Amino acid sequence: MLYCPQKIKMSRYMSDTLLFHKTYRHPTSKDWVVFVHGAGGSSSIWFKQIKAYKQHFNLLLLDLRGHGRSNNMFQDMIKNPYTFKSVTTDIVQVLNHLKIQSAHFVGISLGTIIIRNLAELAPERVKTMVLGGAVTRLNTRSQLLVTAGNMCKHFIPYMWLYKLFAYIVMPQKTQKESRLMFVNDAKKLCQNEFKRWFKLAADVNPIMKYFKEKELPIPTLYLMGGNDYMFIKPVKEMVNKHKHSYLTEFEDCGHVCNVERPDEFNHHSIEFIQRHTLAA
Repeated sequence: MLYCPQKIKMSRYMSDTLLFHKTYRHPTSKDWVVFVHGAGGSSSIWFKQIKAYKQHFNLLLLDLRGHGRSNNMFQDMIKNPYTFKSVTTDIVQVLNHLKIQSAHFVGISLGTIIIRNLAELAPERVKTMVLGGAVTRLNTRSQLLVTAGNMCKHFIPYMWLYKLFAYIVMPQKTQKESRLMFVNDAKKLCQNEFKRWFKLAADVNPIMKYFKEKELPIPTLYLMGGNDYMFIKPVKEMVNKHKHSYLTEFEDCGHVCNVERPDEFNHHSIEFIQRHTLAA
């Protein structure tokens, strides 16, 4: 159902205990879509999705701990390492605050792991998953990068490392916009915050090995760029193994496909969500 622009209500919320988040409320739809960005990014990564999505759904966009406008929060946790469980619990707290019992989730890059972890911890809260530029396993090259970065993170400025990783993951000219977005957002992270999220990346393979072996009965759409050379092969393996998973591949597209190919991303993801909403 299309929306009346004048009736859309947008609100922002900040506190010392909740992630920064903003909502767009549809005048008639009861379905919520929650957007989860990747490490080093922020909710601004979804600016090419908002117009299309808010015509059909209520939207919740949030900044993960230490990112965007959540960068001054959780000071009591500053000495503690992050875990996928703790980062995921932050999102559940926002859902509880807004009294959202269940929602459709759209994620990009490392945000896709957080969504999958939320589905593991609270499957009743997740109706569908749309996982763009999904990280399902770190290949040998990316593992070497993480290891090397882990060794150098205490004496090399984190922005040098981040720019290097951004270029390696998104090397093509067509990915320049995506690289600049992530680098600019990463500038808002402090060095210690970067280290905690960097350490979290080292836990990707063990948790994703478990997720590969245990499929959840939740409709899942993977949206991947054909040039996303570091991550697309493991996704194809995952989809072949899981009967509730589907893959749409965009030609001449890299890792951050929601920025590089927004029209196709929006079309396929919205159609997927609507199809499974009607089937529910």
